[in-house]
Amino acid sequence: MDFKRIIFLLSIALTGCSKPSEKIVVATAANVQYVMKEIQAEFKKESGKEILIVVGSSGKLTTQIREGAPFDVFVSADTKYPEEIFANGGSAEKPRVYALGTLVLWSKDIPETELNATILDTDRVKRIAIPNPRTAPYGEAAIQVLKAQKLFEKTEKKLVYGESIAQTAQYISSGSVEAGFNALSIVLSDEMKGKGSYVILDSSLYQPIQQAAILLNHSADSPKKVISEQFYQFLYSAKAKAIFRKYGYK
Repeated sequence: MDFKRIIFLLSIALTGCSKPSEKIVVATAANVQYVMKEIQAEFKKESGKEILIVVGSSGKLTTQIREGAPFDVFVSADTKYPEEIFANGGSAEKPRVYALGTLVLWSKDIPETELNATILDTDRVKRIAIPNPRTAPYGEAAIQVLKAQKLFEKTEKKLVYGESIAQTAQYISSGSVEAGFNALSIVLSDEMKGKGSYVILDSSLYQPIQQAAILLNHSADSPKKVISEQFYQFLYSAKAKAIFRKYGYK
């Protein structure tokens, strides 16, 4: 989404809030979007406070944060981007890992019994959806799997890159591609459940997808700071952990 459009939409949303100064904005990696909806509801139930969620790839959200986007908390799909923000002075606190992600191979039409990495190098699969590895950690993990299986050079011309894991999910669930890589949390969501088959990939084939969150300096002034810290701590609570587990996170 265009940066100026994000600012415009946020300004409308915040204007419509009875206490705009108290409504925090959470930049959320696309693989966490369905989890975040449930966490958003639980947080409101517990605190009475609402949050706004902006979804995108971790890399693009980081670029928007650099450019001054009014985000209060960043929930990333890795540790690299939050650590970069911290190193550049975008937060007074180091990021914390909240979960480990799981990579899957997913297809709308290929049954689970036949779905594996080797099928990607056959005529049965003409296009393979993958999140852009330059901005999406799950895309980077997918490339690692292909290289570990010595399939990258054989399948490189078949790769169709999505701007985020959400766009990649659309390619796969619609049947626009024969197969693709995605997050377990996406295929387990109510929105995607039952749309095709998936297999969990061997985690030894890619570096652990450690997902971290970070408090941003945008909410340095009270009362927004108090709510941001409250939400940030809620991400690591027993209630939030239970929701993450429900969506396949470790």
